[in-house]
This record gives sequence, structure tokens and C-alpha cells, in this order.
Amino acid sequence: MDNTTSWKINNKTLRILRAAEEGGYGVLAAVAYTMDQAMAMIRAAETKRSPLMLLMFPWAITSSRGELAKAFGSACNNASVPVALHLDHAQDIELVKFAARELPFDSIMVDMSHYEKHENLSLTKELVEYCNSYKKATEAEPGRIEGGEDGVGDTIDLEGILTTPEEADLFINTGIDIIAPAFGNFHGDYPKTGPQLRWDILEKLEKYVKPKNIRVCLHGTNDFTPELIKRNVELGVSKINVNKLVLDTYLSFFKANASITPFTELLDTADKLLEDRMEFWIDQCGSANKADDIYD
Repeated sequence: MDNTTSWKINNKTLRILRAAEEGGYGVLAAVAYTMDQAMAMIRAAETKRSPLMLLMFPWAITSSRGELAKAFGSACNNASVPVALHLDHAQDIELVKFAARELPFDSIMVDMSHYEKHENLSLTKELVEYCNSYKKATEAEPGRIEGGEDGVGDTIDLEGILTTPEEADLFINTGIDIIAPAFGNFHGDYPKTGPQLRWDILEKLEKYVKPKNIRVCLHGTNDFTPELIKRNVELGVSKINVNKLVLDTYLSFFKANASITPFTELLDTADKLLEDRMEFWIDQCGSANKADDIYD
């Protein structure tokens, strides 16, 4: 255990995001549910010479007793480009502690947003301190981003709350390193009108948190266009969470071909589609050929 913060200088997640913010580009933080998806994502990053973050949901820990996280961690460490492993939307107190203590995550999102604000802040502070004692960087969600994703408890029945600098400050004071603001984004698919984002909120927030050495993360990117991703990066977002945005062609191919294609061929073709999508969105984030930035 480490009760100082000197380890944050070399924490892989924070090194990747600091370099991205300084270089004016974003880094994909891609959700992988299976080992073949994780390897396809890493291959895409290696092809583009891009840093990457692999995201896991708590489901991946509970379904494999943590073994899948260990395999992901090994793959990250053996990649030829910097790849950090992040646990996203960790909503169970004991699971957060288990992940921090036993598993090879570089960072953990402490998501207590299903509690009332006072308890949310109190639990977040307690869990951030616990994660930090095991050299894990932390992320939290000021405000509340509505919706849900496969593998995460949703907040569809909770009222969305837009993030203000004052709200962000409450969470910064818990010791987090990364904030995921609510500014019109939400988890899952958007209505037919598409994302309606409050750029004024994001711009004000980024200017407020940057001097405090806090990174900004974008959640809720389903249905985003390249222009929306680029605008977020322009406004200082360094961590770009993606799920369906990169898995769409993979999943569509599986749905159409699972009953008629040999399984290994199915995986190989789906993984290649995933690699292609990853490479496309890496280019949109501007992180291609930035891998060497991390350790210069």
C-alpha cells in the first residue's frame, strides 16, 4: 500500500491522458467484453501507433472471478504501445476494493451516482483513498449521466443533473484524477434528434478543472459523429469512452452470421471489422502516431 501520491507521475492511465491533453488529442477508452475484442483493439492501436485505454465493466469481473481482468492486464503490458486498463462504472463497494487490491487495473471509475449526493461524496472519498493506496488512479461522475449500457447498472430512473464547476469541485475534493461531466450526454442510444450537447458547460468546466490537474472524460458516445468527437477534443477532453461506436460492425456481423459461419471464422472476421472501426476512430481522436509521446 502507498499513502503518498508520487506514484501518480508514472501511473499509466494518467501518463496517457496528460500527454493527450498536452498534445491536443484524445485517446480512445474502448469497452471490451471478451478477450478477442481486447486483442483486436490492441492490434488496431499498434497498427496506428496510438496509445489506448481498455475498459472493463464490473460484469467482466464477476463473471470470471477476476481472471479476465488478469488476462487483459497481461495483454496491455505486452502491447508495443502504451495501453492502460480501466474499470468503468464500478458501483459496488466491495468490488471496487477487490479490483483495487487484487487486479491489474491502472485506474478505476468509482461510480456511487446511485446514492444521494452526501453519501455519494462520502463513499467516493473513502474509495478513492482506498484505490490510491494501491496506486490506482480514479474517476468519478459529477452530476448524473442518465441511461445504461450492457454490463452496467443503469440510471434511467434517476434524474439527469448537468455538471457545474461547483458540482465538479465537490468531487475534485474527494481526490479523483478524472471527471466525467454531464453536459447533455447520456449512456445508451440517443433519440432520433441525436446528441444535444451543452458546449458552454463543457468549455466552462474544462477551463475550471485544468489548473487543478484534473483530466476530463467523455461518456455516452453512441451515435456520435466524427465532428462531435473532434469538438470534444478541441475543448480539452482527453479520454473518449466508446462502446457501440467501435463495436457496431462487430456486433452486426455476429447477429447476421452466427448461425451460418464456423465459429473461428466468425471471430476472425468480426475482429477484423472491429480493428477497422478502431483505426477509424483513433484517427478521429488524433492519437495516431502519438504512442511515443507517453514516455518521452
